[in-house]
Amino acid sequence: MGEKEDPRNGDHVAKKPKLLKLSISDPEFLLASEFSHHQPGTARINNGSFGCCPESIIAAQRTWQLRFLKQPDHFYFSTLRPNLSKSRALVKTLINASDLDEISLVDNATTAAAIVLQQVGRRFSHINDTVVMFHCAFPAIKKSIQAYVTRAGASVIEVRLPFPVNSDSEIIAEFRKGLSKAKSNGGKVRLAIIDHITSMPSVLVPVRELVEICREQGVDQVFVDAAHAIGSVPIDVQEIGADFYVSNLYKWFFAPPSVAFLYCRKSNSSSSAMHHPVVSHEYGNGLPIESSWIGTRDYSPQLVIPTIIEFVNRFEGGIEGIMARNHEQVVKMGKMLAESWGTSLGSPPEMCASMIMVALPSKLCVTSDDDAFSLRSHLREKYKVEVPIYYRPPNEDDGKNEPRDKDGLITGYTRISHQVYNKVEDYYKFRDAINQIVENQQVCKMLSTK
Repeated sequence: MGEKEDPRNGDHVAKKPKLLKLSISDPEFLLASEFSHHQPGTARINNGSFGCCPESIIAAQRTWQLRFLKQPDHFYFSTLRPNLSKSRALVKTLINASDLDEISLVDNATTAAAIVLQQVGRRFSHINDTVVMFHCAFPAIKKSIQAYVTRAGASVIEVRLPFPVNSDSEIIAEFRKGLSKAKSNGGKVRLAIIDHITSMPSVLVPVRELVEICREQGVDQVFVDAAHAIGSVPIDVQEIGADFYVSNLYKWFFAPPSVAFLYCRKSNSSSSAMHHPVVSHEYGNGLPIESSWIGTRDYSPQLVIPTIIEFVNRFEGGIEGIMARNHEQVVKMGKMLAESWGTSLGSPPEMCASMIMVALPSKLCVTSDDDAFSLRSHLREKYKVEVPIYYRPPNEDDGKNEPRDKDGLITGYTRISHQVYNKVEDYYKFRDAINQIVENQQVCKMLSTK
């Protein structure tokens, strides 16, 4: 796959130490051995935003960085390309792609969205052509739509994701309504953007079923934004059937920031028109090759993928065991928090992966995005708890059928994550912080980070 290491070219040849097996159920050992660089004393229950990188992966990354710095010419001409291909081949196997040329390594899902949407923008030919997506699509995706698609004359239909949500059928019904609305104006649905796991609020979406509906309804192309998927849920891109699928490897797959894969289905007629937004020497040689060199930069996050595979395989059950444990624990901790606060979960357990939404006590009075930000900052600075807060505006039905606790209407939720380094004490710390704020009769507008 790659060339043999040669110390004359700055390569470091050393025997790999024998790696110890790791226990998913021993976070104390993992914190000491692989995550000692985490801020001590902080309840870090927001793995969903930036992920985590174990020390053994950081060490491997540093080795790659030094190999480049010792002999850049040899690295560029002889080392980089074959080792990137090795990483791509491992991703291909992980997601069951049919061809290596379907896999490109890019910085993140935002870069992938730019790649997809710039070619989609060229396909719009009618003023009523549309893009359909969920209203809670990631903000960077919405900005890419604005930059590449709406300025080309397209309209956007936003499908409201039901939340709190009780079943897949609720999401499927709303998505069908959105497609019908998009088609009613006489134009073509050029693109549907479907989240595999939405970010805020976080819900596991029935992605395969929604892709099937798109095919039935004649949607041109389907792009799955699966930023949170790899390492969190099993992925089979052939079974899912989308034209494009992106996932960040640094969120739930232990990669250093920043690396993601973009899958472009080979049978898709537009695949040859896909280009990296940064144009460099490899322009025109196909997206995987274009993405392998976008100028001098640090490619080490892409090169450590083989080491990541070794790392996850040190756990019993490999990545599947990690995913199962994270799901089990995040549901358990979510239920514990909801019971303590007298609230509820935002979705049934089967509609979450390694993150789950938990309703906050109505007494906190989360009445705006600013309130949510204030509460999040207060928890970080005063209680050393890092966790996202979500403001859910009431529906326009006078509060009917809205989530409530014993004190009133619930408009605030938190998204908790679970990763291998988390301890139950992290969640107890969060539980107690919220209970203390409520006991002190503080509402969000009263909170300070001082």
